[in-house]
Amino acid sequence: MTDYGSNTGRIWFLPVRRHHALLVVWTVIWFLIVEPSGGFSWHYLRQGEQLLFSSEHGGGLSLYAHHPELQIGPVSLAAARLFAPFPEHLGQVLAEGTMSALGLVMLVLVGRTAAWYYRGTGTNHRRLQQRILIAGLAFIPMWVEVSVRFAHLDDVLALFFTMLAVHSLVRSKPVAVGVFLALAVDSKPWAISFLPLILVLPRADWKRSVLWFGGLVAIAWLPFYLGNLGSLQAAKFTIPNQPASSLRWLGVSDPSTPWWDRPAQFAIGMGLGALAVRRGRWPAVVLIGANARILLDPSVYTYYTASILLGTLLWDAVGQKRLVPWWSWIALASLYGGTLLIPSDSAKGMVRLAFVVVSTAYVLLWPTKQPRRGRGGRGSRGGGGGQRGGRAQVERDTLALTPVTVPVPVGSGDSGGGRRGRGRGTVPRPGVGETRAPATTRA
Repeated sequence: MTDYGSNTGRIWFLPVRRHHALLVVWTVIWFLIVEPSGGFSWHYLRQGEQLLFSSEHGGGLSLYAHHPELQIGPVSLAAARLFAPFPEHLGQVLAEGTMSALGLVMLVLVGRTAAWYYRGTGTNHRRLQQRILIAGLAFIPMWVEVSVRFAHLDDVLALFFTMLAVHSLVRSKPVAVGVFLALAVDSKPWAISFLPLILVLPRADWKRSVLWFGGLVAIAWLPFYLGNLGSLQAAKFTIPNQPASSLRWLGVSDPSTPWWDRPAQFAIGMGLGALAVRRGRWPAVVLIGANARILLDPSVYTYYTASILLGTLLWDAVGQKRLVPWWSWIALASLYGGTLLIPSDSAKGMVRLAFVVVSTAYVLLWPTKQPRRGRGGRGSRGGGGGQRGGRAQVERDTLALTPVTVPVPVGSGDSGGGRRGRGRGTVPRPGVGETRAPATTRA
């Protein structure tokens, strides 16, 4: 049992890995600390779901026309409806607990995404589990911030669906990528900055993924705009330009959101995200999109940092293979620690701006090692890692399966080797159907 546990990371014979168990305990501790003062914004979700399913004036398809302050997607409002039957406080606590659990699910998905992406490269899975644990210890406090203290179900679902899209991406499921990205946008519109993830797919799959994305976004949002054209005004809703925002350091002194702000967020996020894919740095797309948000957002709520931490988590786990996930802890220390410890609003804004600039430049420009897989295959957009001109190198598709031959012990019976494989002291050549993907999704 000891050898089994040391090889797999499991706790004795239980179907739980040690690093997951530690992260569960860490999440429970933070939940208990934050919950008494939690649910700061839950009333917006309750109000929104009541109006969405109401036939009264200002509700239903006229929701966004009469309540532009509800910058919450219809999928999030529908999900909030699940907690409506419970008493108000109990429903809030159940929602906070559910959202906290989704953070743990996302950590598992990040580990499995990294394991699948690096399959066939000789990845040390114990080191990967340790990396997920160390990065998860930084991720959880900020996840509890968005899921418990603020109870922003819309941001939680947008990030959760984005993580599902990333996991589907490495599994080469273009339809699922389009569906989950659409659900992310239908939960919170700013998630459109993650759309460049579709470009990581083989070019032949782009159309199918984009059609699913566009179709589901249209199904969710068009009824509101067609039902009441005043819903267009929701896109012009403004919030105060806080003294600690990065906008102040960019010379924007408007008292509220500039008219160009949100289009610029989306343009920068998607533009730099597409550049990251072009340079073979696709695991940085989420971090870049989140950076674009805090760079140009007039507000400085701490729950914004949860999207940054998901981005650094993906970069630390998938984008590079260092044991210590430095960027996750740098993000936590500078963005969350800076908010708590730096008294000057101007200095806070400078720290936010510095983190965005430095982290974005790093993931786009700093040399990184691309995973080396088996021989053969063909190149792809996401896997070139910046390969240039004239190098006659044949690469395996980034998202293609990497088959690994499973050795068949001599004398183990009729396993496809036939006579040539028996009694010669050699491993029989595997027949059709004996090429398997390695069991590397155990992180």
